[in-house]
Formats: sequence, C-alpha cells, structure tokens
Amino acid sequence: MVTAPELVALGLGGNLGSPGEIEAVLRHALDRLGESLGGLRVASLYRGAAVSPLPQPDFFNTAAVGSTTLAPEMVLAIAKALELAAGRRMGERFGPRPLDIDLLLFGGRRSATPELTLPHPRLAERRFVLAPLAEIVPELSISPLGATPGELLRRLPASAPPVERLAWSGDRPPGLDGIGGRPGAAARALRTTRREPRPPAPRS
Repeated sequence: MVTAPELVALGLGGNLGSPGEIEAVLRHALDRLGESLGGLRVASLYRGAAVSPLPQPDFFNTAAVGSTTLAPEMVLAIAKALELAAGRRMGERFGPRPLDIDLLLFGGRRSATPELTLPHPRLAERRFVLAPLAEIVPELSISPLGATPGELLRRLPASAPPVERLAWSGDRPPGLDGIGGRPGAAARALRTTRREPRPPAPRS
C-alpha cells in the first residue's frame, strides 16, 4: 500500500454483446472498482470504431477517476480479475472483448515493467481515452506529458477516429459516486480540480 491516497485513472471498454449488455458489464465493473477505491468519478459512455486491423463491432468506452492507498499492482490485479469474471480470455491481439480495463495514470508515477507501464503508453493517441478524461478531470496535468486531457485532445490529428458521447441509462450513475452523485471519496480527493459544465449528450 502507498502511504497517502493517490489519484488513479482507469479506462474501460467493451464490444461484445448488445449495447445494453455492454453497458451492464461496464456498470458492474465500475461498481466493483468503486467499492475497492472508495467511489469513482465516472465519465459518460463514448462509442467509437475499434482501433484494430480486425473487423469487429464498435466499442463503448468510459473513464473513471478515484483515489486509493492501494499499490498500483494491486489495482491492476483487481482490474484483471474483473476482466476474467466478465469472460475475457487470452485470444488474438486486438480482437473483440467483453471488458477491457487499463490503468491510465497513478498519481505522477512512472513505470516501465512488462506488467505495467505508467502513464499508459498510448494515452495521448486515443480520442476514446482523452475525451472521457477531459470530461471528468479537464484541468488535470498529466505527468510527464505536461498537458491536460483537453489539451492532448486538441492536439490529435484529424485522422484520429471520432467518438460519440452517450448518456448512461437508468437513474443511478455507476461507480458509487458517478457523475452528479453524492460527493464521496473520489470527489473529496479531487475537490481542487474544477469541473467544467457538461455539454448536452448527443441523441443516439
């Protein structure tokens, strides 16, 4: 365990099943992560084409931010256990999957082990990661990149695949805290980060 709570940012996605089934898998994973991390601030859903040479359905992605005293390796182990519980199995690289959870950031830590690279090595290249991060932590300076998610988003080339922002279904946001939820551990840990107003979600 770390000595003081540190910010942790996670990216989640999936593309197996109907949109409702994928959302249910993501919601379940976020609720379990929220239990382990003391609540999460969760972005909207973002739908986009799979970044893969293999033909497959669109992905539904989101991001979540919280704080924890767990070690990064423990958070990664929890994420991998949730992937297995959702039915993910080792298969062809870049193939479809029911659940994918990436550890994007862990405070200002850097890591370059075979098991864990921090920050995530492709974070700055992916609109489906940067867009949800920009929604929930617009002013977070990402070390060592020295830029916020919004700034990195604006630097993406026009050729970067677009994403469509969608609202979660139901009355309760995922992740215990969720967006607009009762302030909990994640909100307290991030209270110095100003949130910008959310633009209206596009109609699906």
